[in-house]
Amino acid sequence: MEFSIKTLSPGKAKTGCLVLGVYRGARGAELTRAAQLADRAARGALREALGDVSGKTGSTLLLRRVPGLAAERILLVGLGERKEFAEAAYRDAVRGAANALKDLGAKDAAVFFAELKAGARPPAWNLRHLVLGMREAFYRFDQLKTQKKSPAPALASVTIAAAATAPLREALREAVATADGAALARTLGNLPSNICTPAYLAEEARKLARQFKLAIEVLERRDMEKLGMGALVSVTRGSRQPPKLIVLKYSGGARGRKPVAFVGKGITFDTGGISLKPSGEMDEMKFDMSGAGSVLGALRALAAMRAPVNVVGIIPACENMPGGAASKPGDIVTTLSGQTVEILNTDAEGRLILCDALTYAARFDPEAVVDIATLTGACVIALGHVATGLFANDQTLADEIREAAGDAWDRVWQMPLWEDYQEQLRSNFADMANIGGRPAGSVTAACFLSRFASKLRWAHLDIAGTAWKSGREKGSTGRPVPLLVRFVLRHAGKK
Repeated sequence: MEFSIKTLSPGKAKTGCLVLGVYRGARGAELTRAAQLADRAARGALREALGDVSGKTGSTLLLRRVPGLAAERILLVGLGERKEFAEAAYRDAVRGAANALKDLGAKDAAVFFAELKAGARPPAWNLRHLVLGMREAFYRFDQLKTQKKSPAPALASVTIAAAATAPLREALREAVATADGAALARTLGNLPSNICTPAYLAEEARKLARQFKLAIEVLERRDMEKLGMGALVSVTRGSRQPPKLIVLKYSGGARGRKPVAFVGKGITFDTGGISLKPSGEMDEMKFDMSGAGSVLGALRALAAMRAPVNVVGIIPACENMPGGAASKPGDIVTTLSGQTVEILNTDAEGRLILCDALTYAARFDPEAVVDIATLTGACVIALGHVATGLFANDQTLADEIREAAGDAWDRVWQMPLWEDYQEQLRSNFADMANIGGRPAGSVTAACFLSRFASKLRWAHLDIAGTAWKSGREKGSTGRPVPLLVRFVLRHAGKK
């Protein structure tokens, strides 16, 4: 799907579908400014149809061959109450429009949403979220099906009705690149673990390196053992799939400027190891590499838009399987940092691969480090499937991420990282245990990681509740690629 920006007249726009907004008012539906102009050209035909429009956010009404209008179809989209129209309502309206367009035979559409006032957001925000919302709605993962349920949507191009100013052109480039990155993350997450192995992730990273001329290094098991990554290697012992430590570098910023480092958890399947998980919904543990997928997606997006930033992506990738050689509860390992860890639960494996990756990240002298991981079920209990858990040892960094998350509408909620919780990680036999018990499970997991990031400006994103959906809509969400992209750009001064 291609997007473009063009100044259009609602009455004269020749398109397969003209998309216009309708507010819900006290006396019935109210047309937006663009819809009013179209209604004048149609001599009141749109206003006559308003009796069939609820104005409820995301609701739609399709009109065909309206006299006086050049468009083949008119799609009226409910925006809700004008005085309550803000970010969430805008995104719901985009989603409603996109879902309606999927079912049409139109090959192109013109959307008059850029002028809408979504709270205090500028038109560039509207444009970004229009593109991202449309691309998300049209995303399909059916490449492994021999019989497709339905043909692919016909819509191939979308014109965003607006003056093509420099900020809007830049927003369009960012939005398209971000959508491509999020789609990559979703596809990697949706692939089954017999296809998306650690080696597969490494090859996907190599493809990105070739396509966008990125620097890449892939460390093998022997390299990790030689370095002393005892925690990471311990997780891999029960699997026949060789582990990979993927390092991908994008250098679009000033030479010598310190990079931002993203560290993504890449457990391509998590059985829990010897601490075996229950069988129910275990298939969803293919999504346990969503942190890795989001790092690859973010780097793809930044490279595609040629962002003026330096970013290093570090992905420890492996499986967590039971077996005769697998780590056992009670085993003690020595991490790359030299600290020792008593493994009380082999299903708390994400923090074991991340702790060595965080220590490794320090060699790049990063300006900031953000790790992204489907780390704890406790975070799902705390925040559900709406917000990502945010932990940080630097409040300025945390504030930057929170602001970027609000901008991307890929929202986070900051959780405590107080010293009081560290006591729960006490071990009688090693420097620390890898679990702290049921109370505040997401907090103690972050506290564990913080012990390996004490010399870094570091933040941790627990995406266990936001990386994928279950049930009928089961599948990867591609989060938090939009957040990561916005954070890096804002960090570089591109607000």
